[in-house]
Amino acid sequence: MSTINNDHPKLGLLRFTTAGSVDDGKSTLIGRMLYDSKSIFEDQMEALEESSKRRGNEDVDLALLTDGLRAEREQGITIDVAYRYFATPKRKFIIADTPGHIQYTRNMVTGASTANLAVILVDARHGVLEQTLRHTYIASLLSMKHIVFCVNKMDLVDYNEESFTKIKGDLEALATKLNVEDTYILPISARDGDNVVEKSENMPWYKGETFLHILENVEIYNDADFDNPRFPVQYVVRPQVDEYHDYRGYAGRIAGGTFKPGDKVTVLPSLLTSTVKSVDLYDQPAKDPRPGDSVCITLEDDIDISRGDMLVAADNQPKTARDIELMVCWFNERPLQVRGKYVLRHTSNEARCVIGSVESKVNISTLEDDATDKEVKMNDIARIKLKTNKPIFFDPYKKNTTTGSLILIDEATNETVAAGMIIDQA
Repeated sequence: MSTINNDHPKLGLLRFTTAGSVDDGKSTLIGRMLYDSKSIFEDQMEALEESSKRRGNEDVDLALLTDGLRAEREQGITIDVAYRYFATPKRKFIIADTPGHIQYTRNMVTGASTANLAVILVDARHGVLEQTLRHTYIASLLSMKHIVFCVNKMDLVDYNEESFTKIKGDLEALATKLNVEDTYILPISARDGDNVVEKSENMPWYKGETFLHILENVEIYNDADFDNPRFPVQYVVRPQVDEYHDYRGYAGRIAGGTFKPGDKVTVLPSLLTSTVKSVDLYDQPAKDPRPGDSVCITLEDDIDISRGDMLVAADNQPKTARDIELMVCWFNERPLQVRGKYVLRHTSNEARCVIGSVESKVNISTLEDDATDKEVKMNDIARIKLKTNKPIFFDPYKKNTTTGSLILIDEATNETVAAGMIIDQA
């Protein structure tokens, strides 16, 4: 199931998120990895030692590296999403350490929304729990192609191979049920560092790679959508200098496919067509632009284009509709209001919408859709239909995670109330 390429020339920045039940050791794992890979500065280590002494810990509590809120340190849990950057000689990383409590599901969705890979911890004593199902389901819902399951606290089950094998079987069945493409399952002890950076002498029966080795070598280059050229326009560039007097460029981030000079493009929603004149990065042509790159595109023709429009391949257009069906994770304390009015933000576009109906709600215990429960409260995941006041152009989320995602905002409070993954036209 796993695909590691040790010789790939374009490993690139890896964004990953951690998840798991409360006290499964997410923050400790990250702290241990940073410590053992020598990614902690001396002053940080001194501060950790002092904080650990104040808390009465005999050993240095490495979880404090990511538990930044005072309430987190007092309770020994993660509440908010903690982001941390680090690098090894082989790769750069951005970590999103997310909470384990059910009431912080929305925080996990936030942290996972930009990640390439999910790290899900499982307590070796307890095995697969409801939170494991919830976090794996969310990773699957967000179309994460890579999941690393870390069976932690193996030291508390005497590094027993049978305990790990049983949990591994349950996790493999779960991954198969949710159609996760690329999974890794390994036994670790985050506290003691077994199989985190170095191979464990306590588990000679495990023949796989260490946690850090997997992160350094997992291949994500081809995860993006290279088949469907999409370019949401964020800003029209008109330099007010003589050198670029006639320059008119359209700045944004490539959401899918590639663009190069000579490509025929269609502008949405006007359906006007033109040809790409240049793809620029600062004051020079962009080399091999790919999805996720921020560039400035110029066209051969003068066309009225503004923020919210989208450039697409002339022979490959997204869907355009006002009636949309999507999965949402509800963020707000106020429940979802059927026939409620919200602001919808999708790529660089904005529209007003009305929620027409709740089709079903996900029962996390069974991973099945429940069509009888229509009340959507904070942290619930549901399938809904809505209607916008103007057409939006999109791809299903499974096809393109950028043009297939959106957020809903409460008009009255300006709060983000939901994150949505578009399924199709309603």
